[in-house]
Amino acid sequence: MAAARNLVYFDIETQLSKDEVGGWHRARDMKMSVGVTFSTARGGYRIYPEREVPELLRELRAADLVVGYNIAGFDYEVLRGYDEFFDPEQLRTLDLCAEMNRKLGHRLGLDAIASGTFGLGKTSDGMQALRWWKEGRVREIAEYCCYDVKLTKLVHEYGLARRQLHYLDKLGNRRSVAVEW
Repeated sequence: MAAARNLVYFDIETQLSKDEVGGWHRARDMKMSVGVTFSTARGGYRIYPEREVPELLRELRAADLVVGYNIAGFDYEVLRGYDEFFDPEQLRTLDLCAEMNRKLGHRLGLDAIASGTFGLGKTSDGMQALRWWKEGRVREIAEYCCYDVKLTKLVHEYGLARRQLHYLDKLGNRRSVAVEW
């Protein structure tokens, strides 16, 4: 019997904004506040505080596939600030944001897809998570990050099963796009 694949759904929030570190090109300096994974092998979520970044990196490296939204362009860059040997190119990754950008020719937020596909919206946003960090409200950040991981997992599973996703365009119209993952 073949071993079950371990898909790891993943997201992080940061301590600092792009403005506080001098721009997106300095994402490594933003520092992780909270990271969250959902492992299909484990069958559950795990919340990582900053002090557990090494454990988070071990989980990502052990995954058969890491699935996230804008992880290649952002989350991985933040994590590079913690480990000079962390090489995202060595991870098998499905970045749903990059896939949607490739298909549509423009960037689309997770909220637009979750709203169009499920009628669900995100519970907050990254700017609010930064404010919570400054207020010491780590629990709220973890809950928000867990929910984003859950939305990412739902979007991925829907696309796998139906080979399409729906999204709301800038005018609020529901559109569909074929996906191949």
